[in-house]
Amino acid sequence: MLHGKKLGILISTHPNQPGFHHGLGVAEAALAEGVDVYLYCIDDAVKGVGDARLQALKQKGVKLYACAYGAQRRNLPLSDLAIFAGLTVVSDLMAGTDRFISFN
Repeated sequence: MLHGKKLGILISTHPNQPGFHHGLGVAEAALAEGVDVYLYCIDDAVKGVGDARLQALKQKGVKLYACAYGAQRRNLPLSDLAIFAGLTVVSDLMAGTDRFISFN
């Protein structure tokens, strides 16, 4: 029933915080149900873009975005681990997905 639905996930917590892992867990469960998952890392979550579990989700089909400004503020290099973009992408995800949830 969920196949083809779109889920937007915003994660703002540090990769060591439970919210980060809960967000990844929801993304993984949604993928297993055939949901198209769009995940945006902002604030301290940009430090987790290289997280092995997050990269595995990307390989399985999660469309992974990260805040370019957040990476710059934390002296993190932009890379191909995610699509680095601005907040207009968050706005587009909020408007273009069936559900949008955040983990703060």
